[in-house]
Amino acid sequence: MRTMIGTALVLVLAAKAAALVPADQLARPPADATQFTMISTAGQHGAISEWTAPDGTLMARLHLVLRGQVWDEDEAIKLGSDGTISGYELRGSSPNGDVAETFAIANGTASWKSQTDHGSAPYAAPAYYLPAGISIRAGDLPVEKLVANPDGEVALLPGGKARIQKLTTLDVGQGAARQTVTAWAITGIGGTPAPTWTDAKGKIFATVGAISIVRAGYEADEPAMQQAQDEAMAKQSPILAHSLATVPDVPVVFQDVQAFVFGNRYQKHVTVVIDHGKIQGIGPASGMKAPANAIVIDGKGKTLVPGLWDSHMHVGDDYTGPSELSIGVTSVRDPGNDDQLTIARRKRRAAGDLLSPHVYASSLIDGKGPNTAQVANVVTSEAEAVKAVDDAKAKGQTGVKFYGTFNPAWVAPAAAEAHKLGLHVHGHLPAGMKPSQAIAAGYDELTHIYFVSMEAMPDDVVQHSNGMQRFSGTGKYMKDVNLDAEPMKSLIATMAKKHIYSDPTLVVVESLFVPENGDLSPAYAPYVGTLPPAVERGFRQGGFAPPPGVTRTDYRASFKKEEELVGRMHKAGVPIVAGTDGSGLELVRELELYVESGFSNVDALRAATIVPATLVGADGHTGRIAVGWDADVVLVDGDPSKKIGDLRHTKIVMMDGKLMDADKLRAAVGVSAIPAYERGE
Repeated sequence: MRTMIGTALVLVLAAKAAALVPADQLARPPADATQFTMISTAGQHGAISEWTAPDGTLMARLHLVLRGQVWDEDEAIKLGSDGTISGYELRGSSPNGDVAETFAIANGTASWKSQTDHGSAPYAAPAYYLPAGISIRAGDLPVEKLVANPDGEVALLPGGKARIQKLTTLDVGQGAARQTVTAWAITGIGGTPAPTWTDAKGKIFATVGAISIVRAGYEADEPAMQQAQDEAMAKQSPILAHSLATVPDVPVVFQDVQAFVFGNRYQKHVTVVIDHGKIQGIGPASGMKAPANAIVIDGKGKTLVPGLWDSHMHVGDDYTGPSELSIGVTSVRDPGNDDQLTIARRKRRAAGDLLSPHVYASSLIDGKGPNTAQVANVVTSEAEAVKAVDDAKAKGQTGVKFYGTFNPAWVAPAAAEAHKLGLHVHGHLPAGMKPSQAIAAGYDELTHIYFVSMEAMPDDVVQHSNGMQRFSGTGKYMKDVNLDAEPMKSLIATMAKKHIYSDPTLVVVESLFVPENGDLSPAYAPYVGTLPPAVERGFRQGGFAPPPGVTRTDYRASFKKEEELVGRMHKAGVPIVAGTDGSGLELVRELELYVESGFSNVDALRAATIVPATLVGADGHTGRIAVGWDADVVLVDGDPSKKIGDLRHTKIVMMDGKLMDADKLRAAVGVSAIPAYERGE
């Protein structure tokens, strides 16, 4: 009978979750539910309610609106006799569609089914299930278990183990509401430590980041928690910086290697000599001898390339540095972040306490509204917009990025101020503005290829491009756009003539338009088996759900047209810079998409080396392998002149005179092995 009941429970939960549950049919929290507020510098984005039902079920309800994207979900959790999750159900919707997910334990077997996967495993000892979707409350349970026993560990399902480390404490609240909260670093769930805050009872109090989730009533304490958390996490960074990099006091020689030299060609059988962070010599391997005291690295079967650039990387934390370096990225453009955290990281890097690529940062400036960017410097007038540009210069930024709720009328005066100060101007399109108008008003660069294609979109899409229409509108209409006709023909010509850069982030469009739930993303396929299970489940998350009347086939056709547009722009002479707007692991996939669109392998590599170096004005000292240039270089196993994907196989990274082993860098950020040499299925 227990077998039948357990099996029935799984089937019932799956059946209940089979149809998308609309928001008005989700669980309604009682008046005494514990409330959390979801906030950023842009204001409030949503809320979470948590309560316990009369039968003991742990309940949670989420409502989140982020730049037009909406999540409405509820969660029901049953606890077993061992205190772990014995039954679980997630219902509702996200921009990807139905979020339905279930989990149950029966007869010594744990079974789960999500929108991306399903499976089972023997259940013989306590283990906490981590949902594939947004975990409103379920993800808190293993953390609270660890807080109760900080020296222990908890097993996770579908796999892995989590541990915890205390970071710091902070007094928050006023009067009778004043209390001491504790920050912890959780390891084993993601590839790197994730901070979270608990109250004196060991219950989750806040998660602080670009979007923070804070117990209601304590929103004003979020900046102090952010600062305390960042300072506590920063104390770990010098250890990483000194353990992962050495600074040789003798020359380093890459002997008999294929090298991408002078920023424009591959040359076989060369030797490259580096000393104290500078390239001192390049010559034929047959006639160039290494200095007697040099560190000699055999380059046979390998390729030396300039350090790569990720031209769209929102630096997340101190572990972003080792992560980017592990894939050969020695320079990034950060197009929008918490400016104060950016400044703090810049200072720690200069002091040698943070291992990080060179970061060329922009201040993100947006107007005020429901779709304001979550890390924006928010302005409400032209004068404030111009002042925000002045502030960006004072903060040491290299550019300003305008966003979708920015008033189009403010672009020209703000861009003029930026150019007067020597700042680069780029960004999303303010709603109602077409790319040709943004260029005329002073844009130096268009971010995301779907904003380039906005030139050919219907007016309704253009007017609402700061919300979901930038995705759903271009996904619906782009497939039918004729790139050889107006208005795209003139736009491409204008961009080429004026040398307007494009940061296409094609890999973002591919991830949002192409896969169904369960499909393995080509950007992440080489990393399967190298990251924690909770991370790898995300590799199979599908794209955005097409709106009524539009199909996945339409979205895929529109993605191919966006890809074709990048190829057309490149052919016309529009400078393209490669960026991910992701974790960074997607960079080489971005280059593979460029090759698919018609780039040569050489030009694809240039889009991630000398072209972005030129954009920021650093091409006089980095971005190429040439005598006298900075030795920002990467040794990869294989031949990217024939297969651009070989750039994933990093072996040695050099930057600022530091010598780094890519395997050690990978291990520091939770990547257990070099990516696969052939993409998985």
